[in-house]
Amino acid sequence: MNDARHDGDGTTDDGAKDARRFARRGFLRGAALAGAGLAAGGAAAPARAPAPAPAGGPAPQLPLPGTAPLGGTAPVVPFHGPHQAAVLTPPRRVTAFVAFDVTAEGRRDLADLLRTLTERARFLTGGGVPDPLGITGPPADSGILGPQLPAGALSVTVGVGAALFDDRFGLHARAPRRLTTMPAFPDDDLQPDWCHGDLSLQLCADDTDTVLHALRDVARHTRGGLQVRWRLDGFASPPRPTGTPRNLFGFKDGTANPDPGSAREMTDLVWVGRGAGEPDWAVGGSYQVVRLIRMLVEFWDRVSLTEQERMFGRARETGAPLDGNGEFDAPDYPGDPKGDVIPLDSHIRKANPRTADTTEQRLLRRAYNYDRGMDGNGNLDMGLLFCCYQQDLARQFETVQRRLAGEPLVDYVTPFGGGYFFALPGVRDRADWYGRALLA
Repeated sequence: MNDARHDGDGTTDDGAKDARRFARRGFLRGAALAGAGLAAGGAAAPARAPAPAPAGGPAPQLPLPGTAPLGGTAPVVPFHGPHQAAVLTPPRRVTAFVAFDVTAEGRRDLADLLRTLTERARFLTGGGVPDPLGITGPPADSGILGPQLPAGALSVTVGVGAALFDDRFGLHARAPRRLTTMPAFPDDDLQPDWCHGDLSLQLCADDTDTVLHALRDVARHTRGGLQVRWRLDGFASPPRPTGTPRNLFGFKDGTANPDPGSAREMTDLVWVGRGAGEPDWAVGGSYQVVRLIRMLVEFWDRVSLTEQERMFGRARETGAPLDGNGEFDAPDYPGDPKGDVIPLDSHIRKANPRTADTTEQRLLRRAYNYDRGMDGNGNLDMGLLFCCYQQDLARQFETVQRRLAGEPLVDYVTPFGGGYFFALPGVRDRADWYGRALLA
């Protein structure tokens, strides 16, 4: 994808290399301008620096999707802290997940790229007025949010893939110990164009134009350093009527999540800590799994409600387990050993058997719905942009995934893309930047 060849207009390989050098110089100039704009005072209002998160504490919890009034003042997601705050904040209304190939050449260019990405993320999540670039320069901003950029509850999550730790940047020996390339699992139909990447970027906010503005801003300032590999946009439904939002099969999604407000659970399940065999720079990060899962909704909609509920193990209307009354009731598996009420092959029973041995296999889900319109055969193309965070890919996600192999739901879903990434530790202060300890 990064290999520049003869492109039909007379450009040779040497010419393509010159073009790439020019693009990199533009990227580096953009980085310098961004840094200057953020540091400058005068007529332009400086970006507001959010208060740092309490050391070691969880990120503040934001309202669930749909709870902030349209056009109202959305909360500011704290940018600085030991962890990336967006890992723990509930899904917002809108997201864009983008995987990139890094086209920067050499470790110095990679460091410049990550500094630029940090400066843009810090500015965009805090809001403010972009510094003008002069009367002969292009506009400092796309303008789609107006002259004063609102924070818009924007959050940014940055991760790195296993491919970044090849020979290009001399980082092989510093790779997270458990980071691999996502394999194909039973029942997958992975499409190479929708898989993997050197770097992941997830943007979340309450309005579509806030996400698109941030994506355009990042693309503008990193051109020559990053090339989009694949992208999928998603949305989170508001609770209907209450509780956890629903997926496009109509069932509540994420009911049994660990509590992101519990520092102990996040320490035990999500954050990489010291003494775990990981490099020191990785402490405070988390392993991110992204799965793009098409839902065959037209077939699903012809299945009886009773059969749907038995496949999930929950009542569609309330989200309660089939042996309970409320969404957050714990299913009584010991009292139903043969699966007469909640089938043994139901999704909730296979995903989380709720035994002492499986407690450490839980993971933090951060899923969104997506809609891509129609496929080439005229079928509805929609599904789940599944994302989760954990300490250990093998212990958590892969163990659960193997347990789910062959469940009845596989007849109605097709995983077609995604990847494994390592969500970098948080940016601690204004002197810090994404990956600084990695590249030190």
